[in-house]
Order: sequence, then structure tokens, then C-alpha cells
Amino acid sequence: MFESFSIVVFLGTAIRLAVPLVIAALGESITERSGVLNIGIEGSIIAGALCASLAALEWSSIFLGMVFGAIGGGLVAMVFAVFVLGLNADQIIAGTATTMAGLGFTGAIYQARFAATGSVITLPVLRSFEIPYLGEVPILGPIFFQQSITVYFVYLLVPTLWYFLFRTSWGLELRSVGEDPAVAEESGISILFVRFLAIMFGGLLAGLAGAHLALDSGTFIENMSGGRGFIAIAIVVLGRWNPVSIAGAAIFFGAASALQFLFQSSGSDLPFPLFLMLPYLLTLIALSGWFGRTKAPRSLALPWPSKSR
Repeated sequence: MFESFSIVVFLGTAIRLAVPLVIAALGESITERSGVLNIGIEGSIIAGALCASLAALEWSSIFLGMVFGAIGGGLVAMVFAVFVLGLNADQIIAGTATTMAGLGFTGAIYQARFAATGSVITLPVLRSFEIPYLGEVPILGPIFFQQSITVYFVYLLVPTLWYFLFRTSWGLELRSVGEDPAVAEESGISILFVRFLAIMFGGLLAGLAGAHLALDSGTFIENMSGGRGFIAIAIVVLGRWNPVSIAGAAIFFGAASALQFLFQSSGSDLPFPLFLMLPYLLTLIALSGWFGRTKAPRSLALPWPSKSR
């Protein structure tokens, strides 16, 4: 059934598929650590994918595509921040509206520019490259050190965010805002400013995740985010708001997605939608046994100033 199966190829694919999820989830974890639940990151991801595509088409540059992708995601997050922080709107409603607006707006631009002419978007593609010496290590080298630049970015981002959260005063301030904003405010911390920075950081990373989707596949299609924003939120919970655990949870989902492709290529007679459902089903099963064991930031999704103040 799996004559051509290779554990090296499987794990390498799992890591590659996990990249947009771990980038988006790490950004969302910082946002949630400040007490803000941004379910609008789906809108930031699709906006980042479109902006990256347009920039890469215009300048034939992967780097500029990544930059503009992050900016696109950040702009969507800024809209969310205006409603949540400026108008003290409900975070769930504002996030839902942001996602719907992002999907609708990007779909309209795509239809206006590309679908009407029937042209196919062909983008410069992220290339894998080998890290000298490390890439030659048996088994581990091909899995971890023969990847694209975004994978190596994740390798740096995970420990950096862990150090920021748990070993710096800025990280302590961020966590205090998410746990007890009233006490944090009494100590001189600007709650709205910290939350704004956290929202923007999450939006920038979500946009970068969208840019990876477009540039890794070499094209852009409507709704190509495919619910990854919501999966990223689930990964944050599964990873207990810890960058290292979040990376592991994202790789779990990436492995589930790689397993989906493995079953598809095996020539099984099972219906195709079952294969598409597999990674989401495995994640749901994992989360069902995880809720109740996690401890979210105490002020998560609660408005500030609170309605009682």
C-alpha cells in the first residue's frame, strides 16, 4: 500500500505544512497573552496571501512578497484593533466581522483582476536550500535542514518568543495584562497600548503565514487560507500558550495533513472528502481531550475597560 513511503519525506512534508500554522499560531498566542482573542486572523492570513501575490507579481520578488504579505495582515489586524480597543466592541463579533470582510474583500479583488480574464496566477516559488554540514546529517538533515527560508525563520522565532515571554520584563508585562489588567494598570502599564502592539504583532505574523501559503504553492486562489486561522487558534489552546508547545502542536497538524496526502496517493477506494477531513478530525480529537486541562489568560476575550468600571 505504501511502497514509496519514506519517513524522511513524510516528516519533512509535515514540517513544511506546519509552517503557516505555527507562524499564525505564535502570533495569535502573543495576542491572547494580552487578553485579546482575535478570531479575525483568518482575514489577516488571506489578506497576507493576496498582498504577497500582488507584490510578487509586480516585482518578481519573494522578499517583497513576504514584506507586503505581513503588511496586509497587519492592516487587517489594525481594523480589528480599532473596533476592539477604540470602540470596546465584543471581540468575538469584531473578529468574525474581520474574517468575513477579509475573505470578501480579497475575493472581490481576485475576481476583478484575475477571474474575469481567466488568467492563472503564477508566482515565484519559495525554494528549499540546504544548510551546510547540518543538511548532510543522516535522517535529520533532510527533515530539518533542507527546507525553505520560512522554516528556518520558525526555528529562530520559537525560542525568541519563548525567551521574550518568560525571561524579559516586557514579556512579564504582557502576561500581566492578560492575567489581571486592573493590577497591571495600577503598576503603570498602558493596557490599551500593550494590547494594540500584541494585536499588530499577531496580524503581521498571520499575514506572513498567508504570504507563505501563496509563495510556497506558487499561486493564489480564493479562500486559500482554508480555515487555517481557526486551526491556529486551536493550536494555541493545544500548545497551552507556550511557543515551544505550540510548535509541537502545529507539527502534529502538519503530520495529519501529510498523512492525508499519503492516504490519497495510496490508491484507496475511500471517498476523497474523508481524506480532506482527516487532519481536522485528528485535531478535534486531540483538543477534546485537552480542554479543561489548559489554563487560558484570565482576562482573555474580556473588554477593557470592563463594563463594570
